[in-house]
Amino acid sequence: MNPSATTSAASATGSAKTLVVKVGSSLLVDVNAGRFRREWFETLIQDLVSLQAQGTRVIVVSSGAIALGCLTTGSSRASQTLAQNQATAAIGQITLAREFERALARHNVTAAQILLTLDDTEQRTRYLNARTAIDAILEMGAMPFINENDTVATSEIRFGDNDRLAARVAQMMSAECLVLLSDVSGLYAEDPRNNPEARLIARVEAITPDIVSMAGTAVSGLGSGGMVTKIDAARIAVESGCDMVLASGTGNHPVAAILDSGVSTHFVATVSPRARRKQWIAGSLQLCGRITVDAGAVDALKQGGSLLAIGVTAIEGEFERGDAVGVNDEAGHAMARGLVAYGSGDARRIMGKHSRDIAAVLGFNGGNVLIHRDDLVIASAP
Repeated sequence: MNPSATTSAASATGSAKTLVVKVGSSLLVDVNAGRFRREWFETLIQDLVSLQAQGTRVIVVSSGAIALGCLTTGSSRASQTLAQNQATAAIGQITLAREFERALARHNVTAAQILLTLDDTEQRTRYLNARTAIDAILEMGAMPFINENDTVATSEIRFGDNDRLAARVAQMMSAECLVLLSDVSGLYAEDPRNNPEARLIARVEAITPDIVSMAGTAVSGLGSGGMVTKIDAARIAVESGCDMVLASGTGNHPVAAILDSGVSTHFVATVSPRARRKQWIAGSLQLCGRITVDAGAVDALKQGGSLLAIGVTAIEGEFERGDAVGVNDEAGHAMARGLVAYGSGDARRIMGKHSRDIAAVLGFNGGNVLIHRDDLVIASAP
């Protein structure tokens, strides 16, 4: 294997400011022994806490609710109806949360549980609410662990697997790197179960038809995904500016193994998450309204600041939180566009007001900025 390929995976993982780590059911549960792999899990948590202590924002996407529920009830996922799987997920999610809480508490880190459905990452208001909540959890020094809300999700609103959920979370949080820990070491040119000499693809710079064809249709025992879903996740990740590393998680300290240049496949993003998000805002969204700002706000935005309510002089149109709006200077020139943090009704009530007065005016505080700098793009000069 090319040493530089494994080094690039280690670098992508270790240098990420925001890192999403996905853990599959087959890693958490020893199906043959019928037990949760607690000793292994402790080493994973040690890896994640170590990264957090170095300043990395760590988010975990964890499968396992149904698998753990099946252990508790003595049932088999394969033979259950949708309703029974939903009930089993409700039972197993408590066990999963307890394991995260217990393991993190040993390191004086607080666990935070989040359950998402597909709608939460597709519908822009929910997307923004989820992003804001996860940001707040991370700012508090807690570690969020996220699972699909299997208890309420139907086939129409399901991700169907947590590989794609993890990629959507990485996209939503503008993460620099997504790590998929699996029961395989990476992407192989052939199925390594059929050919032990199969070649590992250590670095993927473009997801071509040849790469897709290597995925096959393999599905691991407890999980709902296979290599196909991992390629789908990689596509979502890299197109949003996020590197993805696929590696085996079966051994102890699986994230530390990646950082030590262990065997893996590195799917390389060509742009940064921030640049990709800015591209999306600049060219992919229809404007729902327009905000006029004073000269002081124009200067602040051009210097990389956020838009504060105090700098707003007029608002046109009707829009909801998370919608795209244009920003004009007082001469009527379009100078920016962005995703607004307040709907038009609330925005009109707080325009011209200091950030400290928002809660008094609205009765709640939805944030100190009207448009955050990460959600704003300055227009190109004519």
